[in-house]
Parts: sequence; structure tokens; C-alpha cells
Amino acid sequence: MMYDFSILRSLRKNSSLTIAEVSEQSGVSQAVISKLERNQTVAELETLFRIARVFDMSAADLVALAESRTAHRKQAGHRVQSGFTFDEVLYDNVKCLYGEGRSGDLLSRPEVHGDDFEICWVLDGIVEISLPGETHHLGPGESIQFDAVLEHAYHIIEDCRLIILHIKKSRRF
Repeated sequence: MMYDFSILRSLRKNSSLTIAEVSEQSGVSQAVISKLERNQTVAELETLFRIARVFDMSAADLVALAESRTAHRKQAGHRVQSGFTFDEVLYDNVKCLYGEGRSGDLLSRPEVHGDDFEICWVLDGIVEISLPGETHHLGPGESIQFDAVLEHAYHIIEDCRLIILHIKKSRRF
């Protein structure tokens, strides 16, 4: 089976909706929704579009869920950059880095970023993050989000451990 639309049942139950409510909100018959949930029919694009909107998704997102119901497992890589050590896991839409830095380390390589959002969460220590026209000092438990294409730098004030996420921006136009 190429697509497994039983995912609709999970989406519906997680949203606390009945088949009747999904039908009413989407304009798709209860019979079609029920058959889709049991993989007894193939849906047209218009049907998928209508159902996806009920769950605040695009039809493409719904098809992607139905196409790939399995998890994607990866092994972390390790690298050292400007005194920082990083363990990183890379997926199509997110890069997750666990880093450690020593007092005095400086990391500034914004040119390596795509059009991403960047989140830094400090677990231990103190980090100074410089952005155009602003500087932030973050301590344990604090985080910041910014547009990764902006020039920025991490300066370690006190030995630290941190998590950095690069999250791809949606392309919906």
C-alpha cells in the first residue's frame, strides 16, 4: 500500500473530533472519511485538501503523513568548531546541536545558515549572543529565537552547555 490514511483516525481523535464533525467541517461525506480511515478507498486531491484544512494542515502535509508512517532514525555526528564541541543530528527540516563551550570561546559563522530560525537554549553557564543592534546574556534555563540569516555571534562568558536548533522556515508560496 503506497499511502496509509489510517493516520486520519489518529488526527481526528487527537483533535477530539467525531467522523460527523470532520464531515461537517470539511464537506466530505462521513462514508468517505470512514473508508479513508480504514484504507478502503483512494481520495482525490480536493477531498484531501478539504480534510487537511480541518486539522490546520496542507494537503501535502497530510499526504506526507500518509506516505511515511515510520520514524526517521539517525546517528549523531560530532565536530569541533572555534573551541566549541558539538554533537549534531540533521534532518530535512531541523538541525539539532548539543554544544559545549569554554569561557572565552567565540563562534561566529552566520554564512553557513540557510533561511532558518535559530533557537539557543542554555543548559549551564552564561552565553552572550550578539545580533545586529542588540546583545543578550543568557543563563541556565534561558533561551532565545532569532532569524539565523542575521549576522550573529556566540561568546562564552562562563563554561556552558547549550542546545541550538536550526528550523527551516515554511515555504508556502
